Amino acid sequence: QVQLVESGGGVVRTGGSLDLSCASALVIDAFDIWGWYRQTPGGQREAVASVTMAGVENYADFVKGRFTIKRDKWRNTVDLRMSSLEPEDTGVYYCTGRYRSRDFWGQGTQVTVSS
Repeated sequence: QVQLVESGGGVVRTGGSLDLSCASALVIDAFDIWGWYRQTPGGQREAVASVTMAGVENYADFVKGRFTIKRDKWRNTVDLRMSSLEPEDTGVYYCTGRYRSRDFWGQGTQVTVSS
């Protein structure tokens, strides 16, 4: 079983920034693709951003220009850098990684944006 652990969630005011990290015991380059999802209150889990092993990034329209996904090989983490946060960004953020054709998920980290 591959464990993924998110960190960096918290409470921030509208317009603020927050950095999330996803750590794995395996080297991050062993994964084919990494992603961040979120589940907003009363909503379904939705894709936020992804990055492939080749470094191709993809973003949901509602975060383009505000969020950045990066693989940090030195820290062996996959980070989600969030800026210009809005109350609508409130939710539990999950990282996911595909390793040997299986998708693994973290437990999630809470992000709360206050107005």
